[in-house]
Amino acid sequence: MSVTIPLEDQGVDLRASTSGPWQTVVWNDPVNLMSYVVHVFREYFGYSPERAHRLMLAVHHDGKAVVAEGAREQMELHAQAMHDYGLWATVREAGS
Repeated sequence: MSVTIPLEDQGVDLRASTSGPWQTVVWNDPVNLMSYVVHVFREYFGYSPERAHRLMLAVHHDGKAVVAEGAREQMELHAQAMHDYGLWATVREAGS
């Protein structure tokens, strides 16, 4: 005979498996020109010149900028794309 124990009685935190949203963060680096970073944001994300410039300035002055937010898998794809462009990017859970 088997006994089924409800998940809440097992101490399983269901929020951990459905947490999110996630963010792609681009970090400042000493290599890429500001104009190139704007170009990447416009080409890859399709951002307007103003938004791309604003994000680039955040990267330059604050050391980082959140460039996208959404599902973890999509944010990982964005981070990989940024790496392919030569930018330094990471993925983090929003609010971290």
